[in-house]
Amino acid sequence: MAFQLPDLPYAHDALADKGMSAETLEFHHDLHHNAYVTNGNAAIAGTEWENKSLEEIIVGTYDAKSVAQNGIFNNISQLWNHNQFWEMMGPGTNAMPGELEKALVESFGSVEEFKSQFSAAGAGQFGSGWCWLVKNADGSLAVTKTENGVNPLCFNQTALLGCDVWEHSYYIDFRNKRPVYLSNFLDNLVNWENVASRM
Repeated sequence: MAFQLPDLPYAHDALADKGMSAETLEFHHDLHHNAYVTNGNAAIAGTEWENKSLEEIIVGTYDAKSVAQNGIFNNISQLWNHNQFWEMMGPGTNAMPGELEKALVESFGSVEEFKSQFSAAGAGQFGSGWCWLVKNADGSLAVTKTENGVNPLCFNQTALLGCDVWEHSYYIDFRNKRPVYLSNFLDNLVNWENVASRM
């Protein structure tokens, strides 16, 4: 069965007051995300991956030795990344659950230090990519960054929080100010309940 573009979990304008406009969501979800779905389905048609899950395709097609990943990986990984991204944000008050705050303090010293490291990872990712809060196989938490569509599944990590730092994610609202976009993402957009649920 072909993969489908999931509906946004909120209206296109639900995040506008928090710094992500309806126009950004219309371009990012309806056009960019949809293109990964369409191109991903076309790429796996008639291959061994046609009836596999997104996660199986990502792990199975990722090439750690290659700088440029193949077309199947690029589209399917970005499809998965964006599926997570919309869920990781929300229009509510988004208070951080106590268990997540405790884990961040234990791992980074403070919530502010976690935010500082996360923002630095995103700002320091050269070109297109993502920054992540991940849980390693041993249960420890870490901040990472990945190029293009590469994600934590490739490294046997659990993605707790990811931020898209491709220009199409922020240019309409923030132009070239990626650090401001990242700060706004952490302070206003993240659905911390969703992040906690991934632990």
